[in-house]
Amino acid sequence: MQTRAWPWTPQTQPVHNVTVTNPTDSDLVAAARDGSREAFDAIVERHRRAVYQLCYRFVGNHEDASDLAQDVFVRAYKGLRTFKGDAALGTWLYRIAVNVSLNKVSAKTPRPESLDRFERQGDARLASADENQTDAVLREERAAQVRAAIARLPKKQRATLILRAYHDLPHEQIAGILGSSVGAVKANFFHALNNLKKLLS
Repeated sequence: MQTRAWPWTPQTQPVHNVTVTNPTDSDLVAAARDGSREAFDAIVERHRRAVYQLCYRFVGNHEDASDLAQDVFVRAYKGLRTFKGDAALGTWLYRIAVNVSLNKVSAKTPRPESLDRFERQGDARLASADENQTDAVLREERAAQVRAAIARLPKKQRATLILRAYHDLPHEQIAGILGSSVGAVKANFFHALNNLKKLLS
């Protein structure tokens, strides 16, 4: 994933560096709030792969996913002072990623592209759960159908399914990301699976 220059505003105070060995996310957030560009770069480096993969699951192609991931961190940088730390930093970044991704797919039909071997594994798991096929070609064809069906699910169901099935997040964390209750997450996941089966039947 290529990176571009972040829109850091010029600092009138000296830039603070992160001096803590193996800093936690909380350490990095505190340093970034104090003006450390290095600290925010470390946040980006630590979380960009997970954020990119989440965005990719919504839009299905590298170019849009890369742009969305950049947008997520731009928004995070601008909103860092409003981050209260009630949830983990990763949860907060996922929340931003889900919002920008849903806005993207609502405004534009995603342009799917073939996935590399690592990305295909998650799709194949969902596909093989629906039918017991051992032939690799048939599984990949089924995986493509699964991706297309997921794109047709309602927003909350799609987000819940992606976070649960592909990122293996617990219901509690998904509830924090989506701003809903654990019960609502479980219901959305249940309905998403049922609707997915109908779309694939």
